[in-house]
Amino acid sequence: MKILVLNGSPKRDKSDVMHMTRAFLDGMHDAGEQQIETIHVIDKHIEYCTGCFACMRNGGTCIHDDDMRKILEAILDSDLLLLSFPLYCYGMPAPLKALVDRTLPLSSMAMQKVGDRYEHVGQADFAHLRYAMICGCGFPNSKHNFEPAIAQFKLLFPHDPLIMTVPESPLFSEPSAAPVTEPRLALLRQAGKAYAETGSIPETLAQEIGSPMIPEEVYAAIVNGGKQ
Repeated sequence: MKILVLNGSPKRDKSDVMHMTRAFLDGMHDAGEQQIETIHVIDKHIEYCTGCFACMRNGGTCIHDDDMRKILEAILDSDLLLLSFPLYCYGMPAPLKALVDRTLPLSSMAMQKVGDRYEHVGQADFAHLRYAMICGCGFPNSKHNFEPAIAQFKLLFPHDPLIMTVPESPLFSEPSAAPVTEPRLALLRQAGKAYAETGSIPETLAQEIGSPMIPEEVYAAIVNGGKQ
């Protein structure tokens, strides 16, 4: 399987979330050989979408001549598009959001009704693509934090995307937290293997992955420097 990872963290390989993503990909490798390309979005030249819609009218050619042309080619050449990012203001970091905005050339101005909503008709064939999102945040739990990012991802990629969210994700970059992070990374590896083999992961596993690694109050106290 060809997997394209879009790492939305400006920390690149040192991203808290990339620890999780690498464990998931290791699990996919456990099920069989995978071809993986990782793009650190912060390193790419991606202009902001101007909303001119030229790309949607002229066969997919954007007015900007930047790195997005090759990125779009890489997306269409992949089997799985995996967005890995930390939660910024309840959504994607700005560089990744700019990239997503610039996927407009894949669509045309024409619309069609799908269920209860309208969608743009594609200018490219990406029916083969599957989508996954791995997102972490620095809060002690998932409640009232990930919902906006999840809702956006499901609207962008409505055909049963894989979504995994993990609170307390800064722990993954703290060596002393290994006693609690290593078991969670093992669960993510287990999820990767299951996804490679079946195209999904058990709901119980997803819930376990998304649960706090240490008690919420303990984590909050650590972040607050021991102050309650």
